[in-house]
Amino acid sequence: MQYEDAIIIGAGPCGLAAAIELGRIGLNPLIIEKRNIVHSISQYPTYMHFFSSPEKLEIGEIPFTTANDKPSRLEALNYYRTAAQRKQLRVKAYESITAITPDNDTFMLHGENRFGEKSLYNSPYVIIATGYFDHPNELGIPGEKLEKVSHFFRESHPYVGMKVAIIGGSNSAIDAALELERVGADVTIIYRGEDYSKSIKPWVKPGLQAKVTNGSIRMLFQSTVTAIDNQSITINGPERDIRIDNDFVLALTGFHPDRQFLNAAGVTMEEEGFPTFNEETMETNVPGIYLAGVVASRHEANEIFIESGRYHGCKIAEHIKSRVQQSKKGLAFP
Repeated sequence: MQYEDAIIIGAGPCGLAAAIELGRIGLNPLIIEKRNIVHSISQYPTYMHFFSSPEKLEIGEIPFTTANDKPSRLEALNYYRTAAQRKQLRVKAYESITAITPDNDTFMLHGENRFGEKSLYNSPYVIIATGYFDHPNELGIPGEKLEKVSHFFRESHPYVGMKVAIIGGSNSAIDAALELERVGADVTIIYRGEDYSKSIKPWVKPGLQAKVTNGSIRMLFQSTVTAIDNQSITINGPERDIRIDNDFVLALTGFHPDRQFLNAAGVTMEEEGFPTFNEETMETNVPGIYLAGVVASRHEANEIFIESGRYHGCKIAEHIKSRVQQSKKGLAFP
């Protein structure tokens, strides 16, 4: 068994930021990541640019410089990788934490690497910074598991000349639709709302509306996909069901936290399905277990949570520091 003074689960931007802040109070946390550093960003569309300015994505007071107004996915990968190296953060990649169990005043963490080899850790503080992106909101309809269906969009080239249905009306769905239309895909957006989503970036919406008006993109409001097969999809519309030819489906319907993993660790869920935590300290209902980053979001996960989630580590570090000081004074933990 390996003892650590703090363990962070997840090496995304907010997990890295939390590790830096814990280092400032004298802890040397181990970050355990089931894939690679900032894996979620590596899953973003290949040519994506953030719509946050670089200073809003910075961690550890390390400047984020870019030649453009807004940084690219590639620049972000380089920035966070370099930040982890400069701060000498300890990252154990390609290992999953499968369970967290209480052990007196500490926690036992059960790990398993990609070869099936198991590890056991013990720590008084656990910061869960796992994000959402391994848990897409599924449709629950026939055909969803077909190979032609994906909950992620990486780049448009594989879809050249194909009939592509996009389910959803958020920024990710709209960005994908515009990029696909530019390479010659036949794009249909299926959205359950009555009108365009209010979350669409204001500088993007006019271009989308123009393409819908001239027929370059087909937009179906108040509609849901009810079935998918190899050659077509069935859509329930405001007036009747229709069936359209289809080669690929991008179900860009958002993501949710790993509720089963959190529940097993004792973290309760609010009525809306999000984990219980104190916004001032980021501590959950289980003393010693904290949340950082998008896993603490009560709304759809998106990049703005890097802007706010990077400060979660400060709250966590301050709370742990106060607990340690109380302990040294012989006071009971809250």
